[in-house]
Amino acid sequence: MQSKPQTQRVKRLLQADRLFGITSVPVPSVLREVVDDGAKGAGVLSTGTVSVDSKRTQLDVLDREQVRGCEKCRLCEKRTNTVFGDGDANARLMFIGEGPGFDEDRQGVPFVGRAGQLLNKMIAAMGLKREDTYICNIVKCRPPNNRDPAADEVIACTPYLHDQIRIIEPDVIVALGAPASKMLLDTQTGIGRLRGRFHDYHYTNLSDEAVSISLMPTYHPAYLLRSPSEKKKAWDDLQMVMKLLGLPMPKR
Repeated sequence: MQSKPQTQRVKRLLQADRLFGITSVPVPSVLREVVDDGAKGAGVLSTGTVSVDSKRTQLDVLDREQVRGCEKCRLCEKRTNTVFGDGDANARLMFIGEGPGFDEDRQGVPFVGRAGQLLNKMIAAMGLKREDTYICNIVKCRPPNNRDPAADEVIACTPYLHDQIRIIEPDVIVALGAPASKMLLDTQTGIGRLRGRFHDYHYTNLSDEAVSISLMPTYHPAYLLRSPSEKKKAWDDLQMVMKLLGLPMPKR
């Protein structure tokens, strides 16, 4: 059975859901049953530690029940699909870009176009597979003509991203490009000055504890396609991430 404090916390989250249309932490269906019907819960330990299965469940609920039908900004008007995220719910490494492009809008999966193909190669160069990581964007709908997301669009959509980070709890975040880096770090500093070193990303986890994650800003794969001379700098950034994660470094 769920503990009384945990059940009370879920009740507060559900109240926020009903009032504002989005919870600060998404609540899986199994926990909704605990609150509404007194049923037994599953997937969340009494300590508040979240299992891998529960993480996947929470991500699915957030996507299905909140993101897919979201109409909080004008980006919903011309979308084909929302683009939630892709990868391992228990990933140690999370990549975050600014928004879906044409191919992503059609398929509903992040980073599947030319930039996504390059990102896959970057991940492979790190000795990982795409499915070992988690990939998403700040906004979940395509901005017209692939422009950067506007401030009001970012404000409307970032609660979903924050919840994804809370659920997955990665060890490292790689912010792809200036818009993602600036939003996550709450700065106007350019990507050229941000990249090349780790920054702290602060958030509150599912257990209401303050947490800091190492965040590495680097160039967006779409930019690298236009400016291939910058690929070495991006690779330098990724090697720093590999070292922090304890991944085998490539032989020189």
